[in-house]
Amino acid sequence: MAGAAAPAPAERELTPKLLLVLSVPAVVVGVVTALVLWLLDAAADGLEGVIWTTVPDALGIAEGTPWWTVLVLTATGVAVGLVIWLVPGHAGPDSATTDLLGPPLRPSVLPGLALAAILGLAGGVSLGPENPIIAINATLVAAALARLMPAVPTQLAVGLAAAGTIGALFGTPVAAALVFTSALAAQPGGGQLWDRIFLPLVSAGAGATTMHLLGAPPLGFQLPAYGGPTPLDVLTGAVIACGTIVIGLAALAVFPWVHRAFHALRHPFLIPVAGGIALGLLGALGGPITLFKGLDQTAELLENPDGYSAGELATFALVKLLALVIAASAAFRGGRVFPAVFIGTALGLLGHALIPAAPLALAVACGALGMVLVVARDGWIALFLGVALVGDVSVLPVLCLVILPAWLLVSRVPEFRIEPDPLETPPAPLSPPGAPRR
Repeated sequence: MAGAAAPAPAERELTPKLLLVLSVPAVVVGVVTALVLWLLDAAADGLEGVIWTTVPDALGIAEGTPWWTVLVLTATGVAVGLVIWLVPGHAGPDSATTDLLGPPLRPSVLPGLALAAILGLAGGVSLGPENPIIAINATLVAAALARLMPAVPTQLAVGLAAAGTIGALFGTPVAAALVFTSALAAQPGGGQLWDRIFLPLVSAGAGATTMHLLGAPPLGFQLPAYGGPTPLDVLTGAVIACGTIVIGLAALAVFPWVHRAFHALRHPFLIPVAGGIALGLLGALGGPITLFKGLDQTAELLENPDGYSAGELATFALVKLLALVIAASAAFRGGRVFPAVFIGTALGLLGHALIPAAPLALAVACGALGMVLVVARDGWIALFLGVALVGDVSVLPVLCLVILPAWLLVSRVPEFRIEPDPLETPPAPLSPPGAPRR
């Protein structure tokens, strides 16, 4: 997320009249982006139910059977590999090289990108939908507005699509407002910040409202209320957040090496197949709770926060962190924020188990804040997710202090993203079965 060029509104002056006129397409964009996200999630959930419930039940296979986990993840790698290899557009750019906010893609890559994202989400790959769905919506909205409202700049169209999608993803326009406030602050440009963020906020509000109307569950979870700040809370919170960051930085250090190792296979089909095998073995080790994007699994952790031993929590966090690195390295299409929330939650619960003086809600919020900082490199989103996750705004004062030493640890390290090599020539894929040899 850091370093992303947030699409800004038009260069012309944003008068109240212009903002009012453009609010109508902004609302439409927010609703449409939420509907596209809902459809993608529905397709993935339906396929997931078939793969992980209907078929195993019909075959008499118990939930969490290790060999079935390995088989499904391997098959998912095969399916995604076929999409990347054979579908026109090759499912878009490698998600390991992309940020949340980016330029629109060629429309021809959208079918492959959507299919690869759905297969990964349904198959249990440890990536979220955020990067693909924002890219899909940005491309669709930019193309539609270029045809229907050519006076609207492409940059504004992309910004509205990204804001609407982020609002829908997190169920609140606040997340989009924070993302765009952070990104716009790094850009030159005159005018009031609220003028520049007005239209993205309209789109985000429409997207979030649409998801609520469609029955999407809220992001927050119920935890024991935080009793209020104490000096000891600042210390224990900082220890948990910084400890989480150190673990995340270890994964960041090996990420380029793992990515390079998988891509040494060269062929676009073989890379996700090898990744699927590795993810299957990790899933068999960590169990079902370490699979998928992590949001439902975060809820599972927080439904019974004292029901896991310190060893189990450490295992969950380590397996999920390795799975995130492998999934991001092996050409699967998906985002890294949602898995980071699960990892941070598990490490926050571990911190609470090791430091009982740390209140549970604060420990979870600090764990999530630390891991999201490593993965997203955005302090606003880290603070937002820390508060939203525990559903208790009273942790915010402590988080605002905890994030200061935490930010010092991440501010000068590389981003959790692979820089594409502009000089690298992609390998020519092998001919599909039945194609004539050249």
